[in-house]
Amino acid sequence: MKRRTYYSKPRRKKKKRVFDANEYAIKKTVAQGMLDIALLASNASQLKYVLQFGPIHEFYTLLIALITISIILQTLSFILTGIMFCFIGGDPRTRKVAIWLYRVNIVWLSLVLYCDVINISFGLDTTDYENYHRWDELKLTTEQ
Repeated sequence: MKRRTYYSKPRRKKKKRVFDANEYAIKKTVAQGMLDIALLASNASQLKYVLQFGPIHEFYTLLIALITISIILQTLSFILTGIMFCFIGGDPRTRKVAIWLYRVNIVWLSLVLYCDVINISFGLDTTDYENYHRWDELKLTTEQ
């Protein structure tokens, strides 16, 4: 019986993989969508935290406004992206509409970015929330 060794099999040459622009675009769109969903979840979490903290924070209304604007713009961006996919096609007129919608979407996402940067700069510190509850407990114990 003949022993088989690793070198007895003929080696296959690896085929060079050709760059596929459609595959790249699909992967990029999916990754961007996941990041957008993560940002939306982050904004929802921040909104919950601000509402739990209450109006005691000095930038309460600013934070509520910025987070709400960011969530609304993200939702509009999701809707606009869905509409944009309907216009992608071979017709030059629909392509122009898709390009215009893409540019509007970029502006909205830039506004979301600016709102989030300002929101983070005025952000909430968890120690503020903990100190607020400790102060509230101390106040209750001294009143009794």
